[in-house]
Amino acid sequence: MNNKTLAILCLPLFLFNQCAKKKTEGLIVSFPNISDPIQITDSQKEHLLASYYGINSFSKSQKFVTVLETDIKYLLPDENDHATLGLVNIETHEFIPLTETRAWNFQQGCMAHWLGTSPDSLIIYNDIRKGKFVSVIMNVHTKEEIKTIPYPVSAVSPNGKEAISINFARLRITRKDYGYGGEGQDSKTDVQFPDDDGLFLVDLTTGEARLIVSIADIKDNVPEIPEEGIEYFNHTLFSKDGSKIFWLARATPERNTTSFTVNRDGTNLQRCFPDGWGGSHFDWLSDNELMITAEYNAKQYAHILFTVGEKDYKRLGKGILDYDGHGTFSPDKKWMITDTYPSQNTEQKIYLMDMKTECVLPVGRFIQPLEYRGDWRCDIHCRWSPNGDMVGFNSTYSGSRQVYILKMN
Repeated sequence: MNNKTLAILCLPLFLFNQCAKKKTEGLIVSFPNISDPIQITDSQKEHLLASYYGINSFSKSQKFVTVLETDIKYLLPDENDHATLGLVNIETHEFIPLTETRAWNFQQGCMAHWLGTSPDSLIIYNDIRKGKFVSVIMNVHTKEEIKTIPYPVSAVSPNGKEAISINFARLRITRKDYGYGGEGQDSKTDVQFPDDDGLFLVDLTTGEARLIVSIADIKDNVPEIPEEGIEYFNHTLFSKDGSKIFWLARATPERNTTSFTVNRDGTNLQRCFPDGWGGSHFDWLSDNELMITAEYNAKQYAHILFTVGEKDYKRLGKGILDYDGHGTFSPDKKWMITDTYPSQNTEQKIYLMDMKTECVLPVGRFIQPLEYRGDWRCDIHCRWSPNGDMVGFNSTYSGSRQVYILKMN
């Protein structure tokens, strides 16, 4: 049975009828053939992709992926716990150690990015040096450290020349599984809305940075927070052409969320959604189009597509994808792949959606052991290869945290 047939058989009746109608209109859904999951890391240690799900982990040649290796399993790592950053050869599954880092977590790794100026040679990753959070540019072939930037990176522009930096010490207090241990930055937790902290645009050539949006700048655009709460920034991503930045503003103790975009020069600050919609996971489809999982009409989580600055919101997936998942688009914009959090029976699922018809293909389901819950949980976090013919993801379904590849043709 081919994947196209499987997709139709797995669809609920109302979506089957829609796909059938599309077929009569000449829009035939032709899903790719997808391999079984291929484990590319050794089960003797714990492994995870070395960045967040919206960040490319693959070298341009698609020969290597960036991976963290660690002995830590059921603990939240702190500044004393190192992980080995390395490359995994996708064909031979060889792990090639590069260096160690102490600025990492299980959700976002060490935020390793391939730099667009040299996407097969240079990476940037976060570390702690002399007690401070920094980012390091390294040549993966010579293992030479090219430069140390005095700011940790949260996102890197497509051309590899600029980055966004946020306060990972403040994150450790407000969302500890996404921050770093230690005092590598001033967490400023005594200020609810600091005017000297927020989104910093970092020049990766000079190492200089400037604040483009402060936390104080968004005070009038977010819900009021109690006296004991503080606002913080997390989850940043450049648009496809690098002209805009998306991020989430959140607060303690309720963790209310407001989604924002801004031009890279700090102009045109905009909220993405009306009051009560919040926002969670995201990806840029184009220079102006964003998908965010949010509470549609402040009622139901969904994968929502919209254009920056416009109020026309589209729920993707015809009801199948009405949940909070980590969706990301293929390089050719033809597909969106997304995942689920563990269900009551601990299953995590992967779905592939055709962007033209919104027909959905179930790709796989993976049991997460109960031990992998809390701050060291393992989200699937799918991400595409540059050519769009592979998807990498993390999973614990074999009993340990490992990296897997799906091949598509």
